[in-house]
Amino acid sequence: MQSTGLEQEDYFDFLFKIILIGDTDVGKTSVIQRFKTGNFSERQQSTIGVDFIVRTLNIQGRKVKMQVWDTAGQERFRTITQSYYRSAHAAMITYDITRESTFNSVPQWIREMEQYGAANVLLALIGNKCDLESERQVEFNEACTVAKQKGFVVALETSAKEAQNVDQAFIVMAHELLARNGLAVKEHGYHVDSPRILLPSNTTTINSPTNNVEKKPCQC
Repeated sequence: MQSTGLEQEDYFDFLFKIILIGDTDVGKTSVIQRFKTGNFSERQQSTIGVDFIVRTLNIQGRKVKMQVWDTAGQERFRTITQSYYRSAHAAMITYDITRESTFNSVPQWIREMEQYGAANVLLALIGNKCDLESERQVEFNEACTVAKQKGFVVALETSAKEAQNVDQAFIVMAHELLARNGLAVKEHGYHVDSPRILLPSNTTTINSPTNNVEKKPCQC
């Protein structure tokens, strides 16, 4: 049978669906667009309902397709966005480090994922806009505490504007999801010595039938 070439282009080993949730204007869309295109726009329109992008990562020779869903933070869209929670393999709960109110909303978003998401969904805690250090209202150690208490697989701070830790956030989740599928992870592929990344489950190992890699904690 003659190949059309489409099979190779669309081929992937794994498809993971990740949803970004959090209050409005925390920068979810900017994070996603930075991950997808490598670009940043100062004038980013608020998401209406749900949108998504796709990017394929090559991790140890495996093609991992990441379908990343962008959700509106406004209350009036909540019914729409909640319907997408169940099929997500992972959720990134996002807040703005310059607005404490958005961090205070994190428990609410956790409850929503517990209520509407899959039972085994992986959670990440993302503090965006870390380039605005002079306007900081939420210290990273506060996020670390929440992440440890609530069983998040990672807590980190990002800057969509300066491209800090954006790719790393998705690479972490891809590695964690691969590990959940029982695949050996020889190298993390992200900088675990960064002061803005914490792997709360640092006393455990990545479960794998062939290899165990110790997770080293980051200082925060």
